Amino acid sequence: MSTLINKVVLQLLVTVMRILFGVGWLLAGVTKISEKHWFSEPGIFIEHYLLTAVEKPNVPEFYKHFIEHVALDHVMFFNYTIPIVQIILGICLIVGFMIIPSVFICLFMHVNFILSGNMNLISLTLYTSAFAILFFIQSSYVFSLDRYFGIDQKLSFKNKKLEEPVIPKRLLKNIS
Repeated sequence: MSTLINKVVLQLLVTVMRILFGVGWLLAGVTKISEKHWFSEPGIFIEHYLLTAVEKPNVPEFYKHFIEHVALDHVMFFNYTIPIVQIILGICLIVGFMIIPSVFICLFMHVNFILSGNMNLISLTLYTSAFAILFFIQSSYVFSLDRYFGIDQKLSFKNKKLEEPVIPKRLLKNIS
């Protein structure tokens, strides 16, 4: 009985963590659009952010090169893409749709944020939460569209029987 209670508690905690992680990403995207004016004053905030990142001593040289030669050349693309992707990922995580790809994309975006010189407690918490969701992925499928549509079963290696190999009859004759 206590094992069942522990399992249910773990599932609920991981599901709440997934939902809160999604809310964090959703709010990050909405904040960029509403408070930081990424859409009403396109390019201004992100260009200033990138130019500041290039001057930080804790930004790796390879990432400074990426910022100078890729990101600054495509500021408008990143200006519109980042908040939209954050909103989409937040919604996907909240409703539990495509959880694994969503978490991996969040991790990719978060690694870029950290490489640009922004490591703080919130960053560390989000990064740790992403890995916890991946580590307890079966528990995070509770109350998710992935479970409703059966995506969790397609991505799971659990409970899959190994099929016996089919040996052609002509080879069986040679063996015996």
